[in-house]
This record gives sequence, structure tokens and C-alpha cells, in this order.
Amino acid sequence: MKAVRLEATGRLAVSRVAKPVPEPGEVLVKVEACGICGTDRHLFLGEFPSKPPVTLGHEFTGIVEVAGEGVTAFRPGMRVTGDPNIACGRCPDCQRGRVNLCRNLQAIGIHRDGGFAEYVCIPEQQAFELPQSLVPLHGVFCEPLACCLHGVDLAEIKAGASVAVLGGGVIGLLVVQLARLAGATRVVLVTRNAAKRRLAEELGATVTVDPLAGDTAGLVTPDDGLLPGGADIVFECAGVTETMEQAPLLARRGGTVVVLGVMPQGARISLQPFDLLFREIKLVNSFLNPFTHGRAADLIASGAIKVEPLISRRIGLDDAPDAIANPARNGEIRVIVVPAP
Repeated sequence: MKAVRLEATGRLAVSRVAKPVPEPGEVLVKVEACGICGTDRHLFLGEFPSKPPVTLGHEFTGIVEVAGEGVTAFRPGMRVTGDPNIACGRCPDCQRGRVNLCRNLQAIGIHRDGGFAEYVCIPEQQAFELPQSLVPLHGVFCEPLACCLHGVDLAEIKAGASVAVLGGGVIGLLVVQLARLAGATRVVLVTRNAAKRRLAEELGATVTVDPLAGDTAGLVTPDDGLLPGGADIVFECAGVTETMEQAPLLARRGGTVVVLGVMPQGARISLQPFDLLFREIKLVNSFLNPFTHGRAADLIASGAIKVEPLISRRIGLDDAPDAIANPARNGEIRVIVVPAP
């Protein structure tokens, strides 16, 4: 079968590899679609730890082709989404219920072969059923939505809260929708791209801001600003130095900043500790998707979260290396790899 392999840092190839055979307790999934995530670009550049050579792709959906020995919950023909993060269940962090911090974590598409291929094997406990009626491309959003759900859980949004979202990519646009579902009445999204600002307003943002138009904090936080006094919750969803440093400036006194964006390993930012202390700003980091993938699948299946507008283009496996190795096109939100011709 064909697979997109990270051979080494900075080297991708479409290779012919053996079709995987499910181990006991695993299902073999014929991949229908797999999204290209910013993490895939970090992996290509060596900015996120991985174990090459490995087939990339961790946002996938597909049809079960073979249920391995001992599998009871799935049968051939069922559509599934895969939670890529496999915790050991035995280490101290797992025993405390912090499976996303597992010391032996193995991620599909990072440490073991993933979904940029015609087939992928996943443990039964990592699979979640999706309706046969669901558009397959919509299923790829379960994984990023699950990560957003963890961040929203940590934020503890209350009905009537005000929220600022930095970044207009997939994560930011999903967080806008989740914040409104959680009861936020005012949601400000900040992004440079005009098309993403328009889309954010269609998806629930009450107002959007172009950071190039002036001082964002000066527009948001004054008494006569968009969110007088600042936001109750600020979500950093871009994973760049500028927004990481800006996020605390948009929070009200006693507010919370939730970091969802992934910066390159080793990156550094500047903060003002006195300001964080004096205003008692809570900084919360949200990592992966502990126990949220099933909820994400239910939200996608229900149509409560709109994902069709987030699909920029679909490509085949042969075009995936170029799409991964290069920055996203201007205004692009999510590129989806479809292995079948």
C-alpha cells in the first residue's frame, strides 16, 4: 500500500509498504480521510519529538476492514475515528487519571504508523464509532475538536462569560463554536486573515479584530472597548510568539489564559511576571485530549459543530509531502488527504 513516511527530519516520501495486519485487540481501518495538522509540519522540521521512520497522520477516519482477535465492539463496515494518543495505563500519571501526561505515551502518526496511508491499525480502545451517514471528511475533525474540548474544560467557561480567541485556524474556529455552546455571550476572535474573520463571525464570534489594524489590547480591554476590562477567558490558539505574549494582556483581572497553540520545541517568549501576579492571571496549558475523543465524535456526528467550512481542499497521498513540507497557503484552514483516487 501507499504511505507518506517521515524518513528523517526534513525528509518525506510516498513509499510502498506492507499492508498492516491487526494484532489481537486491534482493528484494521481503511482510511477515508486524514487531516494535515500543524504538528505534522513541526514533525517534518524536527520541532516536535517523533520516532522516524514513521507514517504520519493522526487526524483520521475510515472504515473497519478487519477486527482483530478479541475485538468485540467493532465489526467490518463500521465507520470510526481514531484517538491517536495511547496511554500505558500503568505509570503514576495514568494512575492519577492524567493519561495525556503518560510517561510512556505512544501516538499514532508520531511514534507508530498513522493515517497518511491506505490503511492503519489502531487498538480497539482508541476507536470511536461514527454514523454511516456522516461525510467522511468531517470525521477528521474529531481529533482537533477533542483537544479543544480539553482546553474548554480547563477554562471552566460559565454562562455569560466573555472570551477572546487568538488565532483563526482550525483550533481557533473550533474554540469559537465550543465557547458559544458553553454559554459565552461575547466572543472576540483575533486573526490577520480577512476571510477567516468573516468565517469566525458566521460560526459564532460576536466580533473579530485584525491585529494589523492597531493595538489589539487597546481595542479590546478599555472601559469603552470590545470587552471592557478584558476577557474572562483568553484562548491562545495560534502557537506563535506574538500571540503567546499578547494573550495575558487581553485578560481581565483574575482572568484565565488557556494555551492551546503548539510552539516549536525550545521556543522562548517574554512575559511580565509582576503584571501576571498583580492582576492574578491564571495561566493554563492544555495538552492533548484526555477522555474527550468520544465527546468530540458525538458533537461531530450531531452536527452541533460546523466543520464543512473549515475544509480548504482535498488532496491525494502523492501531493501530501509537498503540502506538509510547506507553509499553509494564505487563508487555508484544513487540507485533507484522501488516500483513494
